Amino acid sequence: MNLMDFNMTLFLRVALLLSVLLSGGAQSQSLSVPLSPEARNLLQAFYDYEPQIPLEARVVERKEERTSVREKVIFRGVRGALVPGYLELPQSGEGPFPCVLLMHGWSGAKDRWWRDGGYIHGGETRKALLEAGFAVFALDAQAHGDRIAENDYAVVNDYNPPGAPPRKNYFTLRDIITQTIRDYRRGIDYLETRPDIDVKRLGIVGYSMGGFHAVSLTSVEPRIKAAVGCVVPVSWREDPILDPANYVAGIGERPFLLLQGKTDGLCNEEQAKALYTHFNPESARLILYDSGHKLPAAWVADATPWLTERL
Repeated sequence: MNLMDFNMTLFLRVALLLSVLLSGGAQSQSLSVPLSPEARNLLQAFYDYEPQIPLEARVVERKEERTSVREKVIFRGVRGALVPGYLELPQSGEGPFPCVLLMHGWSGAKDRWWRDGGYIHGGETRKALLEAGFAVFALDAQAHGDRIAENDYAVVNDYNPPGAPPRKNYFTLRDIITQTIRDYRRGIDYLETRPDIDVKRLGIVGYSMGGFHAVSLTSVEPRIKAAVGCVVPVSWREDPILDPANYVAGIGERPFLLLQGKTDGLCNEEQAKALYTHFNPESARLILYDSGHKLPAAWVADATPWLTERL
């Protein structure tokens, strides 16, 4: 942990402790204590980056399909490493196209959104968005997918429960999650250079870790106009930087659709309802499915029109 991260965590923990003490400590264990405005501002500043660092973006591969064109792009991320991603655009219709960022889960990769079926029904999601007239943009999270070299070519293991054997990860869970958010902000800078993308109509669909990214990136990035967070985990919230509730105030009145499984071990029904209390009820919605962390395919039919109507 670097000094900035340590100071950030210390400040946020003190802010949370003060909030509990001032409220008499009568908070449900399922509901996080809201951060003070000062702590929220500090959390926002944690995701600042230097936009003047050259992107050096380029297209390294282009594939034409019957109804779409997919490009593989790379650009410089916040720590200098190259970030790979896919940008796919519809063949029909006239640009510039609204665009949805697709954010994968822990130990996954951007390619999951090009796979039909599977755990997240990624291919169905991507196709539905393209058919609705969206472009889609998906990056590999830090140390995932094509970025596996940054973890010495070892697949990242699940975050370690207490007493588990050491994992071969050269990045902490927080490192991976927070750097990915900054890299997506750089990715949006790249999208702004594309005349075929309407950067005033950007949305997000994120699943699991990507669901957390949907909350946190929307909070710190005003260019995101609407988002869908699937099975957003709350099990990491002992670290205030990984507690999704700490970011919700930054979303404000922008539309957010929260899709959760009632028996999800990372965020069960009670925890999902508690998380939802932080959102603006005028612009957000919670849908609960009779499932665990793997949502039924019906979630795609709920998410696509939500974004279509709001972007």
